[in-house]
Amino acid sequence: MLRVTDALIALRPGWIALAGGEPLLVRGLAEVARRIRAAGIGVALYTGGWSLSDWTAADLLTEFDRVNVSVDGATPAVHDRVRGRAGSFDRALATLERLDGAAGRLRAAGHRSAEFGVDCTVVRSSLHQLDQLCATLAARLPHLDFVWIGAAMPIGLASRPSFVDAELLDDEQADALADPATGERLRALLPPTVTVAVQDNRMLQVHPDHLARGWYPFLQVEPDGAARAMPIYEGTVGSLLTEDPGEVWRRCVQRWSDPFVTATLGPVRTMRDWAAATRRLDRHFGDRLVRARIERRPAHLAGQPG
Repeated sequence: MLRVTDALIALRPGWIALAGGEPLLVRGLAEVARRIRAAGIGVALYTGGWSLSDWTAADLLTEFDRVNVSVDGATPAVHDRVRGRAGSFDRALATLERLDGAAGRLRAAGHRSAEFGVDCTVVRSSLHQLDQLCATLAARLPHLDFVWIGAAMPIGLASRPSFVDAELLDDEQADALADPATGERLRALLPPTVTVAVQDNRMLQVHPDHLARGWYPFLQVEPDGAARAMPIYEGTVGSLLTEDPGEVWRRCVQRWSDPFVTATLGPVRTMRDWAAATRRLDRHFGDRLVRARIERRPAHLAGQPG
């Protein structure tokens, strides 16, 4: 992990985000975070908030620059189904309340405290709950710093036709979510000190139109050092453990304008188009193991008719 960390640092990014899976289950994560921060690079954590394990809330706020807790609905019924784990809503809220208390104490004592907040992925089941979610957060978390709200993307398991039919926002819903009026409405439910960002996430498609606007400066690295050319799609282009990081990054940039990528993503105009393009890209660029994993995916969502 430290070798991968040093390779990432060599690329001099503005931020490095540690996500999963669940990063808090990984031994040595604090040392990785300290190494990144010592290099003058911001380090963010994405956690489901299921368990702090060996961490305390104060540890997280001290070791990281930003802590994002995933809350994907305003009620246990919706959040737990989206997450696929009963009890996850209550645990996420409990983690947020511990972070809130620790942030209040650290700031009152004049100590450094990371920003903390909520990362909410929106599906059809949770779209109508956003107002309720913001009101709940405002009532329970007086020291909250941000709320990031983004539409679920049709990638990975979410590219399956069953997910597209049941849970992926349709184009009208995605447009409504991205409407500035939605952000203004939700912002009014939270204290003025809370930063609220609402987006449809379509700018992450790697669509040729988006690339022309310079919207895609991201690199995803797996735990073994393998770098994905396009973070939300399958397919790696090298390893930061065995190759020059700058060369791996150049291959990533080249992949964005690969003729197959351009031909697949260029015609995308709808969320359903995007899901179909994802399936095509994953099968084309994924290796044998990736394709085998895709074949093992259940065709239907849990609780949906086969």
